[in-house]
Amino acid sequence: MITVIIERHIAEGLETPYETAIGKLSNAMTAAPGYISGESLMDSRQPNHYVVIARWSTESAWNYWVRSKERKKMLTAINPFLQTDEKFTLLKQLAYH
Repeated sequence: MITVIIERHIAEGLETPYETAIGKLSNAMTAAPGYISGESLMDSRQPNHYVVIARWSTESAWNYWVRSKERKKMLTAINPFLQTDEKFTLLKQLAYH
């Protein structure tokens, strides 16, 4: 299993339209092969900073999602709201856990 952390900074004043758009589009991710679970969070001190934490069965499943037409469609829909490019980090569990 891997955990993916996606960080997005939304242009000031566009937080509500972003949340509406991402809410409609998140179903595509949850239906993707290998998706296990996830949550969307907002920074309490910086309200235009959003974080998605998603768990995937394998890195291959994540890579398939990243290249999928559904994700590209999602990015096209949210790009107008982004202040900067999204950043993502892939994490894997340490063996001693």
